[in-house]
Amino acid sequence: MKKKDTQYADKLQTETIQELISAAIRARKNSYSPYSHYQVGAALLTADGQIIMGCNIENAAYGPSNCAERTAFFKALSEGNREFLAIAVVGSPEGEVLTQYAYPCGVCRQVMMEFCNPEMFQIIVAQSTEDYRVLTLGQLLPEGFGPENLSPQRND
Repeated sequence: MKKKDTQYADKLQTETIQELISAAIRARKNSYSPYSHYQVGAALLTADGQIIMGCNIENAAYGPSNCAERTAFFKALSEGNREFLAIAVVGSPEGEVLTQYAYPCGVCRQVMMEFCNPEMFQIIVAQSTEDYRVLTLGQLLPEGFGPENLSPQRND
């Protein structure tokens, strides 16, 4: 599939999408994945235009491992960012060119739900800067549980 797959793709310029994908590809090179040998890179776009990169970081105990998407989010949050527009994610087995779309896992989708508007936040999965899909968080996590679920209901 080439370029945009959804109506939400128009919200980001093609140039911005391609810049995010390129950053995710660069981030993938830093992957520490000696166990799965599956390298993932992510590039998170903040509301003020910063691009925060992350890669997957594995651990022999597995549980302490961290996905590329969460690495990017945690880096951004630790630097004071709280508003996000999009994330690009790339991944494939070690030593291979990008041969598949790497969708965020359920834990990463839940982290995104904590900080992003599910109808507006865009997730770009790519095999190259020309071959990508754009979806919203709401499309990947329908009926997600977020902070608003914990807000008291008001009967005005």
